[in-house]
Amino acid sequence: MKNIFTLLFTVCLLITQFTNDIFAQGCVAIRGMSHAGATSADFFKQQNGKFQVNAGYRFFRSYKHFRGDHEEKERVEQGTEVINVAHALDLGLTYQPNMRWSISVTLPVQHNDRSSLYEHYGNAITANPEQKRFHTSSKGIGDLRISTSYWLRDPMKMPKFNVAIGGGIKLPTGDKAVEGEFHKLDKEGNDYTIVKPVDQSIQLGDGAVGFFLETQGYLSFTPRTALYFNGFYLSNPKEHNGVNRNPQSATIDPIVGYFAAVDQFAARLGVSQSLGGGFSVLLGGRAEGVPSSDLIGSSKGYRRPGYVISGEPGVAYIKNKFSASLSVPIALYRNRTKSYADKQDVTGKSHGDAAFADYLISFSVSRWF
Repeated sequence: MKNIFTLLFTVCLLITQFTNDIFAQGCVAIRGMSHAGATSADFFKQQNGKFQVNAGYRFFRSYKHFRGDHEEKERVEQGTEVINVAHALDLGLTYQPNMRWSISVTLPVQHNDRSSLYEHYGNAITANPEQKRFHTSSKGIGDLRISTSYWLRDPMKMPKFNVAIGGGIKLPTGDKAVEGEFHKLDKEGNDYTIVKPVDQSIQLGDGAVGFFLETQGYLSFTPRTALYFNGFYLSNPKEHNGVNRNPQSATIDPIVGYFAAVDQFAARLGVSQSLGGGFSVLLGGRAEGVPSSDLIGSSKGYRRPGYVISGEPGVAYIKNKFSASLSVPIALYRNRTKSYADKQDVTGKSHGDAAFADYLISFSVSRWF
């Protein structure tokens, strides 16, 4: 009986962590959008009316460029790669009205740094003979998420199979128009700077009200082994957020002149093995990305669509009302798909690129009160 409790608690802790770390892994702006709340395992240990606080930290460094699924290795070799370094802390609070229902609120706090050549002097040796690299950054709160989740079967009866369905709303509390200084050279070779919005991938928010649906669940094979799964889709019906990418330009491109409010998706599948003493290990796979076209509304606006498929090893520890988990998704396949704007090219040759990370580090801790 104790093994079953521990296993299901661990499985659902890891599912909860996944909802924390859906996050940009490079220039494709996959943001953390789901909740940092309770899942079925918590129902086995807690009583009604209890609160859970959660903190989840994430880190990645992206620098490998892809056009489609082809890696442009010459970018790193030539030193022209774009490097994004991201740190994020999700602060969450969950309330459990009853054993099957939970309500969560999550606020992300972010610090992002982006360095490149092309956004400043340029990549070409003729334009940037010293290959100078400059930085832009953003820091502050992201978009607030409010969500709810309901388990279809009573967790207290310890079913071997259970599924939860949920959804929520994303509010545009994060700054959608963080600006930075970009270095340029005049005709005489003198440095000057212009101020404009930083790249979409390091903006703190997307400037739109979004709605998401999610499902999660588990299937126990033995008292120590279980399958877990999770699915998530965020819809941003708004076409774009009104932030002009190039305010210095005399005209605004009708398709890519503004940052798009993009949809995003994610899925996860894996196996968890209890080791005893509160420790468990897991091994699974996950896929996450941004589609070229939104499910609802227009798809105009600037976006870098794409997706990444990762293998995900992890560990978890649970003791009394405290829990912690660590996972390191490692990218196995990356694809920068054609954007809506790319598809408007009748020649079919237009295909933008994007930088992805090799791995993501995600650490989460929670405590019930």
